[in-house]
Amino acid sequence: MELQRPLCVFDLETTGVNVVQDRIVEMCVIKVEPNGTETTKVWRIHPGMPIPPSTTAIHGITDAMVANSPSFKELAHEIAGFMKDCDVAGYNSNRFDIPLLAEEFLRAEVDMDLRAVHAVDVQNIFHKKEQRTLTAALKFYCQEELVNAHNAEADVRATLNVLRAQVERYEDLPNSIKGLAEFSNMHQAADFAGFITFNKEGVEQFSFGKYKNQTVASVLEKDPGYYSWIQNADFPLYTKKILTAIRLRMR
Repeated sequence: MELQRPLCVFDLETTGVNVVQDRIVEMCVIKVEPNGTETTKVWRIHPGMPIPPSTTAIHGITDAMVANSPSFKELAHEIAGFMKDCDVAGYNSNRFDIPLLAEEFLRAEVDMDLRAVHAVDVQNIFHKKEQRTLTAALKFYCQEELVNAHNAEADVRATLNVLRAQVERYEDLPNSIKGLAEFSNMHQAADFAGFITFNKEGVEQFSFGKYKNQTVASVLEKDPGYYSWIQNADFPLYTKKILTAIRLRMR
């Protein structure tokens, strides 16, 4: 791969799969420098809420294991500093890890603009090419068995190995992070969660509800109350932030 700046390959273990309501309990980042050197960071995080037993059964992290861990807010500046000015990559990261991480940064009031980086989703590349899971991806591309699945560091290492193997395997696959980010981006969304997308003209539109496929600006003009409804409803903080930016731009 051609790296113009460091690449942070990361994975989150969480209390669940709801971007708005759930929280991070473990985060691992492998930072790959343009010269090939790597630095690995793993953080155990107190989520501020109980970890459901059904979730613990998946990643093995219990309430007791994070009882004395710092909160994300306490770690936010350290994490942001480690990932600053880096591109990012992950497995299913465009739909889950990046949106959830953005929510955590917003709650911690730390300015970390994840829209300013190239984001490579290894799962999207894999699904476009082979249609498999991470375990199968590692076996298919690297002839390796995924040991200790759903451990953040094990999953991140597998993701990085698969990404490198994908670049080597497919001649038509870009080897720049910008090109990989564009290839792995399945949906053109203005927010991370996909509630606000771009139409063919590159204008923001709603992707849900009674105003689906209508531009945000036109909806806010004819129904100003829709803005307040979204702001007070159970939508991601980043979606609300993007909506507010569009509204301010209209003035």
